[in-house]
Amino acid sequence: MSMAATQVVRSEWTKIRSVASTVWTLSLAVVVTIALGMLITALSRHEFDRMSRQDRLTFDPTYISFAGMSLGQLAMIVFGVLVVSNEYSTGMIRTSLAAVPQRGTFLFSKIAVATGLALVVALATSFVAFFLGQAMLGAHRASIGDPHVLRAVIGGGIYMTLIAVFSMGVAAMLRSPMLSLGILMPFFFLISNILGNVDATKKIGRFLPDQAGSKIMQVVPRVGEDTAYGPWGGLGIMMLWAVAALAGGYVLLKKRDA
Repeated sequence: MSMAATQVVRSEWTKIRSVASTVWTLSLAVVVTIALGMLITALSRHEFDRMSRQDRLTFDPTYISFAGMSLGQLAMIVFGVLVVSNEYSTGMIRTSLAAVPQRGTFLFSKIAVATGLALVVALATSFVAFFLGQAMLGAHRASIGDPHVLRAVIGGGIYMTLIAVFSMGVAAMLRSPMLSLGILMPFFFLISNILGNVDATKKIGRFLPDQAGSKIMQVVPRVGEDTAYGPWGGLGIMMLWAVAALAGGYVLLKKRDA
């Protein structure tokens, strides 16, 4: 890395650290993911004896400890959007691009710093959510040394990070925080759920970023599941979505005025 690129990375790190909203959203992602995961695993422990035989056979103690990610990813989306679009909404983007005329260097330094920060926070969150969730499950718990469990826990951290990266790409394309959130929130929390649960569109829904990526966190296969990809394949699909969003953001940043 050149001296100039190093300085840009340092500058982006300072910007992210100094904006209270980005720090708060990451903190919220941690708290919500862990707290909701603990609550749902505690409820699952009490319900276990009342489950049908089939439900017990497909019970996935690892995956259930990540139940809080459904809301935790909401905070990661907001983090990803704010990291990129804050400068547009404040008008600071002109100053930033004047200081760093190489737009590719500017964008990818920002993405790299934010992704590194998101990855550290998300991995720590995933491990804590797993261990506390398993503690709530008592006799039904899984161990980190069980087959595929470590993959699922690390995968949970990567999944949350890729949600943030995809959101950064969308925000780079749209520039407006309100417009970005107005598209991403319904996409992940409404459209994806509908497409994934309606028989006619299930095959399409499986290839959406959140549905494909969440496969990495599953340890026990679901009954009758016939997806065309495995856990790593699903994560690969999610990565392609993130790369496509970043590529779109880069192309538009190069083409248009600040």
